[in-house]
Amino acid sequence: MATHLHFDCFSGISGDMTLGALVDAGLPFTDLVRGLASLRIEGYRLSRKRVERGAITATKVDVRIERGFQAPLTLAQIARILRRSGLPPVVKERSQAVFDVLATAEGKAHGVEPSQVHFHEVGVIDSFVDVVGGVLGLHLLDVQRVTASAINVGSGTLMSAHGALPVPGPAVAALAVGLPIYAKGPERELATPTGIALVRTLATDFGCLPSMQVRRVGYGAGTADPAQWANVLRVFIGDEPASSAAVETIVELQTNIDDLNPQVYETVFERLFAAGAVDATLAPVTMKKGRPGTVLSVLAPRERVEAVLAVLFSDTTALGVRTHEVQRRVLPRRFTSVQVRGREVRIKVADHEPGRSKAAPEYEDCKRIAEQSGNPVKDILEEAMVAFRRTQGRKKRTT
Repeated sequence: MATHLHFDCFSGISGDMTLGALVDAGLPFTDLVRGLASLRIEGYRLSRKRVERGAITATKVDVRIERGFQAPLTLAQIARILRRSGLPPVVKERSQAVFDVLATAEGKAHGVEPSQVHFHEVGVIDSFVDVVGGVLGLHLLDVQRVTASAINVGSGTLMSAHGALPVPGPAVAALAVGLPIYAKGPERELATPTGIALVRTLATDFGCLPSMQVRRVGYGAGTADPAQWANVLRVFIGDEPASSAAVETIVELQTNIDDLNPQVYETVFERLFAAGAVDATLAPVTMKKGRPGTVLSVLAPRERVEAVLAVLFSDTTALGVRTHEVQRRVLPRRFTSVQVRGREVRIKVADHEPGRSKAAPEYEDCKRIAEQSGNPVKDILEEAMVAFRRTQGRKKRTT
């Protein structure tokens, strides 16, 4: 059975919390230290200890920086260090993906291209250990699937070199686009850019704890210890259910509409998904007095219902919305990528039984390439699937 890890981010997520939670859940600390040594980076020391956070005993992993790099590093320099390391290929690839996501977010926050983002000479060592350590830890634990809860990002303000900033900060806000987030608990930053980048890159689904047979639970402590608050990241590690389709509980929201300009629905859908909806559909119906109408149906995790309701009431003419919990069976999904005309296209893959899967290119990626190249989007979609099948064929020949 496939090993499944679920991040429970009720107090946010950071790089050191991730390392602590993995070690607490059974990742051998010596294996983590030995694996990170293959990065061939000096100037730091890794330590661990047991601490109390609220009523929870957790593992705190600290990166003790002794000296940093002589100058800030660019994304290209980070990629070179990863390539030259002795890390397993899959760890190199996923670690680079996390740094790419981080650089994109930092670039948006500071108004520069990702390639122009410079990682601070001391902070980059911390980032290397957190990012590569998190990815390596999942690899050492043989985790095949990663999911996560909605992320508590905290609230209030944080201090930066440029003065006070609202929580979440600009980089976390950029990384959180499209993810389910909320604010609860002490007024402070609970989610860091590194933590969000890790979970954004590695998790294939966000929502409530999915069906799994739990084998281990781990708690990773954050540095802060607010009063009356357990500042920890919890991870559940277990086995996928015998059926490949996981059962999850989700909320269905429905409303009947007969007086909304159909042109508005495009914007309504965009805002529903931004609010955390996982699906939205329109169906034509005949309403009272023979009037034609539309049923707008939305699926959303429990923790995003209020945000979705706010969109339905503000952006449509709905005066009432029906809500009820339903169960749905969902195939585990993962993402891989292929190159089409020199550009990256993400492929969503769903495994429905051993050795068999379904795959589909991300439409927005193909649409962007079609617009840039002047080719029909249907051709780009076909080329992406051909490229994906080619990579699958190579994998079968090497196994």
